Amino acid sequence: MFNTDRLFLAGVVGWPVSHSRSPLMHNYWMKQNNCIGLYLPLAVKPCGLSTALSALKPLGFVGCNVTIPHKQMALEIVDKVDEIASTVGAISCITLQKDGSLLGTNNDWYGFMANLKQEHPDWQADAGPAVVIGAGGASRAVCYGLMHDGVKEIRLINRTYSSAKTLASQFGKTIKPLPWKMRHQALEDVTIVVNTTNQGMVGEPPLDLSLDYLPSTAIAADIVYVPLETPFLTAARHRGNHTLNGIGMLLHQGIPAWKQWFNIEPIVTSELRKIMESSLIKI
Repeated sequence: MFNTDRLFLAGVVGWPVSHSRSPLMHNYWMKQNNCIGLYLPLAVKPCGLSTALSALKPLGFVGCNVTIPHKQMALEIVDKVDEIASTVGAISCITLQKDGSLLGTNNDWYGFMANLKQEHPDWQADAGPAVVIGAGGASRAVCYGLMHDGVKEIRLINRTYSSAKTLASQFGKTIKPLPWKMRHQALEDVTIVVNTTNQGMVGEPPLDLSLDYLPSTAIAADIVYVPLETPFLTAARHRGNHTLNGIGMLLHQGIPAWKQWFNIEPIVTSELRKIMESSLIKI
């Protein structure tokens, strides 16, 4: 039996947005949970973001995900921002409240950590330092997640050192900013290294990082999922490190969104992961 009590309508707002795999994932969950509804890709130029978000209520949407390039701009448009989104400095999810107001939050940190725990359940947050490459919005979400779970030291490396120092000043003493020239040596004795930049994405140059100092027991993670395995992950896998691609982060960040929108907790199944990965193989 279908759930006919309500129409489930949500989407992802971005520019461009045709590459997004979010509709594939959310519409899978619609079917899995016997819901009548749709999750739509909503291509919105930056100049039209405010108008698009104000139209969510009259169009019957319960909310939306927010992707590049709108995550920071949306902070200034929504009516309320929760503590997590305020700390991270970016919004990934908007929920329409009963009074018609828009609440913004960030689920990217949860997506990263939930994926890490599912794929590598033996990883311990307090076992040693972490390295995070990049100092943008994705980096802030990953750093928040690692700190939330108890990582005591995060070595933050960015080409623009001042950006890394700014992030560290906002997040506290757990973040240790390092200049770009120290990126190779910074991998010594870490338990995980995470690339949060777009380096290695289709159409972008590979991440310029030697793994000679990386312990063989460390996890190499990348938030990029196009391609599924970046040159950085390929190099780590060839030297025996466990790896983690970005598709799981996308999958798991959808769970709290569904809880906020529909009061339903969907499941990241192996079937869903295979469907998502298969859609990316030829890219």
